[in-house]
Amino acid sequence: MSTPDHLLLVDDDRALLGLLGDYLRAAGYRISTAGNGREMRRVLAQQPVDLVVLDLMLPGDDGLALCRELRSRDAPQIPVLMLSARGDEADRVLGLEMGADDYLAKPFASRELLARIRSVLRRTRALPPNLQKGHDARRLVFAGWTLDTTARHLLDGDGALVALTGGEYRLLRVLLDHANRVLTRDQLLTLTQGRDADPFDRSIDLLVSRLRRRLRDDAREPRLIKTVRNEGYVFCAEVQAAGTLG
Repeated sequence: MSTPDHLLLVDDDRALLGLLGDYLRAAGYRISTAGNGREMRRVLAQQPVDLVVLDLMLPGDDGLALCRELRSRDAPQIPVLMLSARGDEADRVLGLEMGADDYLAKPFASRELLARIRSVLRRTRALPPNLQKGHDARRLVFAGWTLDTTARHLLDGDGALVALTGGEYRLLRVLLDHANRVLTRDQLLTLTQGRDADPFDRSIDLLVSRLRRRLRDDAREPRLIKTVRNEGYVFCAEVQAAGTLG
């Protein structure tokens, strides 16, 4: 029997945590809760977590700061579903730019939250065939950077590790596999998300922006990920396989 997925719910509304926790437990998940960043860090230090549901408006460190912390230091591969009582487009965009995998405005139906959780977990685990691990796992070298496709680590020219979210890794891998070819936004969506892609995931532009920052690629005059007007993007670098990893 498989182990239930472990969800961490972070919200300062204890009543809401109780209601959502009961609902998601009934749906088959294992639930931990936290009311602030300190409690979130304690849970993450004690046990593995499969997904974090993170409220934007929190006392102390807000959800954006905590999402940035997760992405940069603690757990770059843990998917994050961000919640907010503010449904502004700017908040949604900012949340996605900070590395959230999805964004849901309050108030919401419990069934919609459950559907979003299932979708995010599915996307982060069921990679399209072009991104699945194979026997020829290798290091891909480009423009002074190295992508380890086994560990999913990005290393700069000095060998320093640059953390990537799951979405950033998938996008970079697709761009490297199709270097010097123009890919439309729809092609990038399909290649990174496969059949599970849905209209909400059409945030390729935001993902490209985040990946450019990881690669220190000037958005005004990018050298690596260039925009092709009215078409999409092209990765402009030679990519070499540095050999099979043992």
